[in-house]
Order: sequence, then structure tokens, then C-alpha cells
Amino acid sequence: MFKNIIVYRIAEGWQADLTAVEEALAKLPFAECGATQERSAGWVPPRGEAHGPLAESVAGQWVLRWQTEAKVLPGPVLARKVKEKAEAIERQTGRKPGKKESRELKDEAKLDLLPMAFTKQGSTWVWLDREARTLVIDSGNQGRADEITTALVEALPGLSLALVDTQTSPQAAMAHWLREQEPPAGFSIDRECELKSGAEDKAVVRYARHPLDIDEVRAHIEAGKLPTKLAMRWDDRVSFVLTEGLQLKKVALLDTVLEGKSQDDGGFDADVAIATGELSRLIADLLEALGGEGRTGLGAATAAPAAASAPAPAAAGAGDDDDAPF
Repeated sequence: MFKNIIVYRIAEGWQADLTAVEEALAKLPFAECGATQERSAGWVPPRGEAHGPLAESVAGQWVLRWQTEAKVLPGPVLARKVKEKAEAIERQTGRKPGKKESRELKDEAKLDLLPMAFTKQGSTWVWLDREARTLVIDSGNQGRADEITTALVEALPGLSLALVDTQTSPQAAMAHWLREQEPPAGFSIDRECELKSGAEDKAVVRYARHPLDIDEVRAHIEAGKLPTKLAMRWDDRVSFVLTEGLQLKKVALLDTVLEGKSQDDGGFDADVAIATGELSRLIADLLEALGGEGRTGLGAATAAPAAASAPAPAAAGAGDDDDAPF
């Protein structure tokens, strides 16, 4: 279901039923961009059915879907339009536009071009596990995740969220696992990693489709390069790349998860149940492998991440997450 994972902790005390969530999300439904609107965002039915519910419950897990649309306006096209306007003013008045007038010309040019611009849509899965008190967002873009959590906090009274943090930092843990070749129980190290130096040169070493149990990797770590990404497998059921910021990327269910299941078992409900069932156990085991929650985990949740106060930029808004279901 999820290709990326950012995990938030829901503060204790928040209670809501599915009907209340549905009513709250209905106040911000997705609508396509207007003629001169650069970007739009809102909630859409997770099943993809027109006029369907905006909040779905499958096996006790709540699933939502956030959609964005942005107008694609290439920089060279905009620059050419601005130049045409500036040249027209120069021909008519004999003077070149100043800085302030040039900014105004750019705004005018953008309004002229937006009705003709192509649009690009993208959507993001949101999974709310009330029993585990976690909110999971399918994005590798923190700005997108902040935008969604802000929308949820504003819509749902009493909801308080904080990024999950752990006693042991992912970077320190990954360095130990690579140096000692001792991944935590239930996990194995795969064949991809990135090591980055903290020195001024910011040297980076990347391995792809390469064994990592070699002296060269240990030497890089001993020399001060620390892992920023590490490909891993959990219980031979899920593969993923762990980042220094405790994000999971390139998440994929492995063949063992689907063994014994026929094509008739497919569909939205089955996909949600399988994905959330596997990933909920993976998240719990990973947090335990990192020493459990610390600093901002559990009781220290805040109303919303500080960065969430500003919407994600249009350029990043429509293409970071895939529309393909599960």
C-alpha cells in the first residue's frame, strides 16, 4: 500500500469516530484548479469512487487520501512572456521597466498563461491506527507530510501529532549495524546504502546492488562517514530503505506476504488489510530496534509540526507520490 512511510504519534486522549472524521474531511474536499489557480489540495474518496466516503475503515484501520493538483508552467515559457511584455512597454514608452514593474509583469504573465497550462495531479495515502496511536503518511517529502498533518489538526478537534523519535538515532544504529554486521533481530541488511562525511568536503559514497559486509564499508565508517540511507528487509516480508530522519522509502511487500493468496483475494479491502497488517508490525519492531521512543515520542506531541504552517510549494505538490493504488 505504502511506498514511503513517515510516522507520527497521536497524543493520548484524542477520541473520534469515523462519522465525525468524515464530516470534518468533507469541509476540505479536493477540487480541480480554477483557470488562474496555481495549486489546489483536498480530500478524495480512498476507493476512487465518485461521491464515496472520504474516510474508510478496514479491519479497524482508517484510510484517507489527500490529493493535489498543480499547474505546470515552465520557467522559459514564463520568462519569454515577461520579455514580450517588457519589450512592448519599451516600444511604447521608450523606457525599460524597473524592478517593481518587472515583478508586476511577471504576475500578469503568469495570470495570462495559467488558463493554458497543463495540470499535474498527485495523491498521498494516509493511514490512522487508533489502537497503536500512529498516523502514517505515504510520502518521502516532509513538506507534503506537514501540509497533510496541518490539515488534519485543523479539521479534527483535539488531535495532536508529533513525529516519532527514538532513543537511538537511526544514523547511529545504521552505523553500528554496518560496522558490526549485526542487524537487529528480525531484520537483515540488503544491498544498498549511502555514507556521507560530516567534514567540510561532504564526501558521499553510495553502494547499489552491492554486498555491504565488506571491509571497505567499515573503513568508511571508521573514517567518519555515517550512513544516511540503508536498505533492509524485515522478516523476509517487507523491503525498505531506512533514512537518517527515520523515514522509510522504497517500501515493498515481498512475495512471501502474498503466497497462498489468489487474484480473487484482491481489491481495496484486502490490499488495505494486508498492507496495514504487515507494516504495523514492521513499525513496532523497528521502533523497538532503535531503543523505543524517546525525546518527542509519546507524551510530548505537539499540535502540528512547525514547518506545517506553510503549504508545500506547487512544484513539489503534485508529483511526489503516486496515484496507483497499493
